[in-house]
Amino acid sequence: MTIQAIRIQPAEFSQRTEQLQQFVLADNLRGVLLFDSINILYFTGFAFMPTERLIAYVLNAAGERAMVVPRLELEHAQAEAQIDRVVHYQEYPGDPHPTAVLKQLLSDMDMIKAGDRLGADLNGYPWIFGYEGATLEALTGMEFVNMQGQLNRMQAIKSAAELALIKESCKWTHLAHMLLQRYTAVNETETAVGLRASQEATLIMLDTIGPLYRSQDMWNNGPSAYYRGQIGRGAAIPHALANNITFQPGDVLVTGAACPMWGYNSELERTMFVGEPDKRQKELFNHAKTVQEVAFETLKPGVHCCDVDSAVRAYYEEHNLMPYWRHHTGHAIGLRYHEGPFLDTGDDTIIGEGMVFTVEPGLYTPEVGGFRHSDTVVITAGGIEILTYYPRDWTSLVIPI
Repeated sequence: MTIQAIRIQPAEFSQRTEQLQQFVLADNLRGVLLFDSINILYFTGFAFMPTERLIAYVLNAAGERAMVVPRLELEHAQAEAQIDRVVHYQEYPGDPHPTAVLKQLLSDMDMIKAGDRLGADLNGYPWIFGYEGATLEALTGMEFVNMQGQLNRMQAIKSAAELALIKESCKWTHLAHMLLQRYTAVNETETAVGLRASQEATLIMLDTIGPLYRSQDMWNNGPSAYYRGQIGRGAAIPHALANNITFQPGDVLVTGAACPMWGYNSELERTMFVGEPDKRQKELFNHAKTVQEVAFETLKPGVHCCDVDSAVRAYYEEHNLMPYWRHHTGHAIGLRYHEGPFLDTGDDTIIGEGMVFTVEPGLYTPEVGGFRHSDTVVITAGGIEILTYYPRDWTSLVIPI
């Protein structure tokens, strides 16, 4: 394997830029600005940690690409970004303010004309970490056209290279989860078990593909597996937070595992048990497993996202499970661990080949716990390919006492 085989190549960034330029021309815009760090990564390959320091990607109607960055990111952007030029300002808030440097860049690229329209993902740099600055409309005197919806639809269809990165992510996610299950035991804590599994999986991955690997993620530098407080009755809270809980016999466990691979994500979740589950736990587990299979069977090209969620809810209704419903069936995944479109009754997006989704319908009851498997799937011509491959039957997911 070579480094070229496990990352997005310059030609693909160029293709993405050409498609973005076509949006600009079709909408009769002077150009487009991107402030969101994931959007910038998608078009340039430049991964960075957003702070109060404004960073923007600029593309004019002629196809010229530029970035504005703070001084501390200058060499980083010059080395990593697939871009024509980089300009910088000294520091935030600075004098001049970063927006003055951005305005000069837009003027130099013939993108400012009063009364014309300018595309962007946000109407100015977002107000994070204390940042304050003019909106794009106030800065330029032009109409702001929100292009994030077009970007979402563009990013939803994964290329062969993107799919290869997501599949590679699934391999190491699987390893981390296997170690999580292996090290979980009565009287151990979720903190110790999660750290051990994640660190060991990361070291194994680095021994195997270390020279090829980059996380390009702000939060994780390799595979990770965890419980995030979804233990015992806490498993009934879908988005609980870790609380250093100690495992006890009879606990229902809901797991999570992931591995950023050059920025691309996969998701693996399982319901497990400390000791053999009782009759009620088995009943709810089997319903959750079956309803996930209903979603698998419904997912295919040409189907609307809402149809998948409707099929899942119909199963819940038929089996009197709606009191245990908490969330939609799933979401797209890629450079963001949550992307659109969504497998939800409110999303009528037509599912297309190359889209990647998590499929994760769940059941939650405070008296018993939570029950949710999540698998990452790609839409194919004939239906789906399930990319995650961890066991799904309850007998494989019991922690021995």
